[in-house]
Amino acid sequence: MPLAERLAHVQCAIADHPPQCLLAASKHVTAETLRGAYALGLRHFGENYLQEALDKQTALRDLDGVVWHFIGRIQRNKTAALARHFDWVESVDRPLIAERLHAARAGMVAPLNVLIEVAISGEGSKGGCAPEEVPVLALAISRLSHLRLRGLMALVHPQPERAGADFRRMAELFLTLQQTQVHADLDTLSMGTSADYLQALQLGATEIRLGTILFGTRTQESL
Repeated sequence: MPLAERLAHVQCAIADHPPQCLLAASKHVTAETLRGAYALGLRHFGENYLQEALDKQTALRDLDGVVWHFIGRIQRNKTAALARHFDWVESVDRPLIAERLHAARAGMVAPLNVLIEVAISGEGSKGGCAPEEVPVLALAISRLSHLRLRGLMALVHPQPERAGADFRRMAELFLTLQQTQVHADLDTLSMGTSADYLQALQLGATEIRLGTILFGTRTQESL
């Protein structure tokens, strides 16, 4: 199915609960395909791997208004490049990473938008800080002038009945932070992927990250 038809299907499905941001999860998607996605109106692209993202940014540098999100695991030795080349980093999970991003962002015009990744499902294979660590990490980030904390991100459990509970817990964590004076301006709750984005929107997501449903099944070799 062509990308235009896939996107139209998604847009129809989310008409009753439109997100603030539809993030195209573009890992292993070619730059030319992203150029086509841009022509269809998509502007936010989420990448998991630094070098792959940098190559695409170079190939697409003629496009105005593209917003690059980093959504993968963060390696300490990559923080400087992430801070310089991305508009958002959505997988901050500990103070050290936040501090390194802050230091590397110094001198740039705008603060780096960041989300705290929360290990809400309890699965060891997924990154993020423990839910109980969120308030302390959020406060630490709020004190770093070159970062702007925008909210929370999580990957929920793949089992539907557990996913719903995870979505609700994330919404509660998000609301609790928003109700504090320090974090009253938080505006982004990123949760929901191709498998569960409709449920995520119904339970409070403001950003959904869609890959397979837009681009189909991808392999590294397809680059």
